[in-house]
Amino acid sequence: MIALATQVGAALKSHGMMLATAESCTGGGVASALTEIAGSSAWFERGFVTYSNQAKVDMLGVSTDTLARFGAVSEATVREMVEGALRNSQAHVALAVSGIAGPGGGTVEKPVGTVWFAWGIKNGAPVSRLHLLAGDRAEIRVHAVRIALQGTLELLSKVSERA
Repeated sequence: MIALATQVGAALKSHGMMLATAESCTGGGVASALTEIAGSSAWFERGFVTYSNQAKVDMLGVSTDTLARFGAVSEATVREMVEGALRNSQAHVALAVSGIAGPGGGTVEKPVGTVWFAWGIKNGAPVSRLHLLAGDRAEIRVHAVRIALQGTLELLSKVSERA
């Protein structure tokens, strides 16, 4: 995980960009992985841990209608989380993650291991992705952190291609 977080930091630094995270099921795990890197204050701006729906509304401006219609674990919610993280920070890039890590909380429609991710760059449309992860709670959370970091690298590589 350290190697991946180091790559994310190097990519952000090379673009002169700062990152914000908006996390639910990972409970700040992405921010923790990033801040393990010495000098991360040069490219990590802040992390929002919005575990409850009310925190998503209060801190990120996620719509109560979105939460009521689609739930916290949904594409619509993570896209709004990314937009809120960008709006409520000085970051240029943001990522969001919301899922069901278990062991309880799953449903037929959204079983344990359902995790939605989104990534965005200021003034751009977020991209989102659904993953169905296997394992126990700890394994799902670690895997989600890895996917969030990898997705950030992928987003930043597209910025490089456009430059």
